[in-house]
Amino acid sequence: MLQSHTYGFGRIVNMSVEEAEARVTETLKSKGFGILTRIDVAATLKQKLGADMPPYVILGACNPPLAHQAISAEPEIGLFLPCNVIVYQDAQGQVHVSAMDPQPMVDMIKNPQLDSVATQARPLLQEALEAV
Repeated sequence: MLQSHTYGFGRIVNMSVEEAEARVTETLKSKGFGILTRIDVAATLKQKLGADMPPYVILGACNPPLAHQAISAEPEIGLFLPCNVIVYQDAQGQVHVSAMDPQPMVDMIKNPQLDSVATQARPLLQEALEAV
């Protein structure tokens, strides 16, 4: 079951960060999302600051038909794209997989043409995370 918060939803999984990243990439693909970007935050902070932290990865997921629909309705929506999905290990060693919730973004923008995009994207992201 997914846990919700103000701007996203996710779950704790019983696998390594590497396994969770591979699994969420696979489940997102099955829902029409590809990964456009991958940011290894832990490695970047280690390199730039010498800071150690548990594994933390940000994946930029994109569903091309939905992205096209959103950009056509609101060109500035690119500031919120792609949909971020995070995979990380917390201080207790638990692995989390979470995704941004497109609905709060659409609510903030107040363009009614985006409602259908969020309505379509939200369950796809939720189903992908539930399947991890």
